[in-house]
Amino acid sequence: MTTNLLDFDLNGLTAFCEGLGEKRFRATQLFRWIHQRGASDFDQMSDLAKSLREKLRGCAHVTALPVVTEHISTDGTIKWLFDVGDGNAVETVFIPEDDRGTLCVSSQAGCAVGCRFCSTGIRASAAI
Repeated sequence: MTTNLLDFDLNGLTAFCEGLGEKRFRATQLFRWIHQRGASDFDQMSDLAKSLREKLRGCAHVTALPVVTEHISTDGTIKWLFDVGDGNAVETVFIPEDDRGTLCVSSQAGCAVGCRFCSTGIRASAAI
């Protein structure tokens, strides 16, 4: 079983790298590759030592949450329902604007409020 590096914030990545016997600065490098450059292939991470990339290939991966549904509105708004495991899902909505975009991310799975515009309360298995 490998570890999904998207499960870690910078402190978690630091602890993970130290657990591999790597220096702390490697966590910052990994964080930048994953979160700023969107890399999921360790071979793309060219400033990491080849030995570290080989270690990572054996014990880690970078995998985003599975998308259960995606709805794109005519105004460009995009609504995603992500599977977070155990039959739970969270909703994220991207709202484009002229000078920026807004991203609304649900912070809980399985909400019982049941707002009609939000899919977070729907179990992932029911939404499929």
